[in-house]
Amino acid sequence: MKLVTYRAGIEAPARLGVIEGSLVIDVAELGNAAGIALPDRMLDLIDLGPTALDRLRDALDKARDAWPIGVAHPLVNLTLLAPIPRPRKNIFGIGLNYVEHVAESSRTLDTSKDLPTQPVIFSKPPTSVIGPGMPIEHDRAITRQLDWEVELAVIMGTTARRVSEADALDHVFGYSVMIDISARDNRRAGQWIYSKGQDTFAPFGPCIVTADEIADPHALDLWLTVNGVEKQRSNTTHMLFRIPVLIADISAGITLEPGDIIATGTPAGVGAGQDPQEWLWPGDVVVAHVQGIGTIRHPVVAAGPAASNADT
Repeated sequence: MKLVTYRAGIEAPARLGVIEGSLVIDVAELGNAAGIALPDRMLDLIDLGPTALDRLRDALDKARDAWPIGVAHPLVNLTLLAPIPRPRKNIFGIGLNYVEHVAESSRTLDTSKDLPTQPVIFSKPPTSVIGPGMPIEHDRAITRQLDWEVELAVIMGTTARRVSEADALDHVFGYSVMIDISARDNRRAGQWIYSKGQDTFAPFGPCIVTADEIADPHALDLWLTVNGVEKQRSNTTHMLFRIPVLIADISAGITLEPGDIIATGTPAGVGAGQDPQEWLWPGDVVVAHVQGIGTIRHPVVAAGPAASNADT
């Protein structure tokens, strides 16, 4: 299933839906029509566990030939939000997780040329998340080196504490797309959270695809363009540390809980790695895609007291 969080109008509340072709099926209203309890928020659905997904699948199968009144909405009439508009915890980011990105980073960002022997972990706060189409803010007073990174995001479904690599994928709820926006000139003494955790620096969406529909999360093409020009293209098979390794490593010391998000790293082609280097500026448009999940598109806009027409 492709699960979304959507809004039917500017003042309407955020609701949980399922994409069915050109329609979005409201999960809670489908449950009401079927006489079963289904939630209206993504985190609530995740918290309920696999049995709730089974109930939802059954209700969809029974209603698919004739959607009850008020249940189905044209996708074009809706605004998609981040699938989890406000994560409960910081997003776990993984740095230097594609071999070619390790090489380009060592040339341009003063990181080691040697491959990491353990996952490199940082975080992005919940306030950094934005949904599809929302603007990425560029504050010229803070950064002149705003960069892009397309990533596969993993959403946890059940609590994982000291899990083995063999069992790790059993804890995954689904997958999504994330752009790890980074202010390269905001790294501080090797610490990345201010560089990567500013407001709007985690574009996320357009949906969460449930884990059962992704046969192999390590065989997905992913790409990113800036103003229509391709900057990144790779496949998740090239991850240095695969998803089971990431889950096992993080959960060895930090409990992963339902709804937690892991952004699994980016391939080569970031702005800092271009020759000459390239950065995002107001007026640019960033588009990112992961195979089997979807595409997100985000304009870059000026923000902050120093913003002016000179930014472009």
